[in-house]
Parts: sequence; structure tokens; C-alpha cells
Amino acid sequence: MSKPDISRREFMIKSALASMGIAAGPAFLQTVRAASGNGRTLKAAFSNAGLQATWCAQGKDTVEQWGKWLGVEIHWYDGQLDVAKQRAGVDAMASKDWDFVAIQPLSIGSLVEPVQKMINKNIPVIAMDTMLAPWGTIKQHTFIAPDNVWMGEQVTQALVDAIGGKGNIIMTQGSLGHTGAQGRAQGFYNVIKRYPEIKVLDESPADWDVTKVAQLWENLLNRYKKIDAAFFHNDDMAMAAYHVIKNAGREKEIVIGGIDGMPPAVQAVLDGKLHATARNSAPRIHWGALVAGYYAVMQKEVGGKDVPELILADGPAIMKPKKVKTDKPWLLKGYGIGAGPGLLWEEKHYLA
Repeated sequence: MSKPDISRREFMIKSALASMGIAAGPAFLQTVRAASGNGRTLKAAFSNAGLQATWCAQGKDTVEQWGKWLGVEIHWYDGQLDVAKQRAGVDAMASKDWDFVAIQPLSIGSLVEPVQKMINKNIPVIAMDTMLAPWGTIKQHTFIAPDNVWMGEQVTQALVDAIGGKGNIIMTQGSLGHTGAQGRAQGFYNVIKRYPEIKVLDESPADWDVTKVAQLWENLLNRYKKIDAAFFHNDDMAMAAYHVIKNAGREKEIVIGGIDGMPPAVQAVLDGKLHATARNSAPRIHWGALVAGYYAVMQKEVGGKDVPELILADGPAIMKPKKVKTDKPWLLKGYGIGAGPGLLWEEKHYLA
């Protein structure tokens, strides 16, 4: 692997962190210099739910870029949106030696045995986005995740407001064993229970699979002649359903919201095709896992002692800004512009 000289590497790392409002402290840069000076290339294994999902693919791209900057050789085990296939991949991962590993499981509890095997070999294991197991089951290094309940609440509330607090709504869920999906559903229910005039027509899962979403929504559109809003557990599913809804000529009837804040969905919000999304930052979660593993190896940080059990990777809700003319934009939410345009630039550079 070709490596940039240390001054260039420091500049890239400082610039990337600064853009996120994070200072690259002396300890971190000293660690980078030490790793560069001894020619040590770390080996890390990563797995997330499935690279068919654009969020997962964005995470992989981020890790590979940061791996080049930090001198970490990345090996990827694709979950393929299939619990059995991800388990087979992580079983293979556990048969090898790594400096550290980071995993986003497709379903809670599905990877406990191979993960425990790696922990027993003193390999730091970082959980990403979705819980590997209930608290206290395994001694993972740390868990980096968004607040799924908050995201579910924000998007659902935006949809409810858009339809005036009454009408018919559908929630299309992700994989039911995925703790992120469970949290997003909880956020949905937290809002809906306050509105007795809203009826939930359907809450079927589609397992993050856009093909399943298209089939499901063709059936839903045939079954229900009045659908006012639709909440999807991720943007890929929201966009897939939008195309089905548009093909049926009902895009003006149904207000749509998703989660993840992926570039096509952010642009769709700005264009008025989707009503809302919320950012679940694949870069922050994936590069956070990479840096946590890097510190575990190079600075001997201990999980639960030097690093907390949970690192929250928060992100904004994104809606189309209202065009308000004012000479005091700082008094408006999001300066009257909102998170969307800036987020598109940050995602392009794996920053947020």
C-alpha cells in the first residue's frame, strides 16, 4: 500500500476532522506519526448489513478512504442483507487474526459466537449502528450508533404535520431483528399515539430490500385507495416506493419520509419529491469505528475504561426549507437554508 508522507497525511486528517468540528489532538497526531514512522500497517476486518444498501456502501467507501490516510489495510465481509450469509462471513472473519474488527449486524444476537471468539483472542470489536447483542452479553470495545428513536420521531412528526394530524399512514419497516429498525418503529409509535385521528394501515417489513418494497407497495396501492403519508425505515426503500407511487399517478396524494439522509434522498427533499429524511451518518459511524480500533491498537485504549460503551453519532432532520426573505437569517431554523445543501457536500467528501 502506498502511503502519503506524514505531513500530507496530517494535513488531510486535520482538514477532514476540522470540517466536522473536531480537533485532531496531539495524542491522535502523535499516534499517526508513530504508525508512519515504524512502517506498521494495521489489518482490520469490517462487515455491515449489505452493500446493496447505499448507506452501507457509503460506509465502506469512507473506511477505505480513511484506511489509506491512517495506514490501515481493510478487509470487507459483505452481509448481503442476509443473516445466514453475514454469519458465514463473520465465522470466516473469526478464523483469522486482526488488529481490530468493526461490525454492523443485520440482526441482534446473530453473530455472538464468532464475535466472542474474536474477543477471546483479545481483538477489539466495535459495533456499528446496530447492537450486536443486549448490553452486558459480550465485552465489545464500544458501540457507535445514531439515535434511531429520535430520527423516527422527527420524520414521523414532519409527516403528521404535513397531513394536519389526521388521515391514513403506512410504515414500511426494515429488518425486524435490526435494533435500528426497532428504534425507528418506536419513534414512529411515540408520535402516532398522540394523534387519535391517524390510522396506521400497514406496518409490514421489507428488510431494506428495494425489490420487496416495490412489490409491497404495488399491493398496498391496489388495496388502499386513500393513503395520506408513508414512513420508511431507510431512504432506499422510500425512493423505491416513490417511483412505484409516481408510476401509479399518486405522488401528489402521499407524503413520504425516510431515514439515512443519503444524497439522492436529500436531493429529493430539496426537489419536493420526499417530504423529510433524517441523517444517519455512515461516515461518522464507520470512520469512528476505524479510529476507535486504531486507538485501541496504537494507544492501548481499553473498552469501557478509556472509551465509553456508547458513542452517539447524531445527525439533523432534513426538510425542504421555507423561502423567507429576511435580513436576519440567524433567527430562522437552519438559517432559512437547512441542512440539505451542506450535507450533500459533506457526504461527497465522507465527512458527515
